[in-house]
Amino acid sequence: MVSHVKAEGPKLVDKLLWGLAFVIIAAGIGGNYYFIQYSLLMRTVAMLICAGLAAGLASRTVLGQKIWLLWLEAVQEVRKIHWPTRQETVQTTFAVLAMVCVMGVLLWTADFFLLRAVKWLTGHWGV
Repeated sequence: MVSHVKAEGPKLVDKLLWGLAFVIIAAGIGGNYYFIQYSLLMRTVAMLICAGLAAGLASRTVLGQKIWLLWLEAVQEVRKIHWPTRQETVQTTFAVLAMVCVMGVLLWTADFFLLRAVKWLTGHWGV
């Protein structure tokens, strides 16, 4: 029974933190519209501050920590990617362009002969 009470504590705190984060975001959006007469730069800075505060609160929750770990793992995976060199990119681009041209000519030729065959079969050769 005591473990059940401990499990409810963090859930309530997490809900409160998420609720507060959403309230901060809503206040930032509302403030952005309410203070429309002020410069866009000031309103943008205020929205970034609200977003930072909300993200800070959300990161204190269990779900927020899981999302942060997922983000860190994604960054590690992106660092493992082998990005092509300029020479590899140029060579691959030319190979793709050459294949597009070859396939274009092949499809045009097939379309030309199939159109002639259909016209001959349907008797519309002269039209």
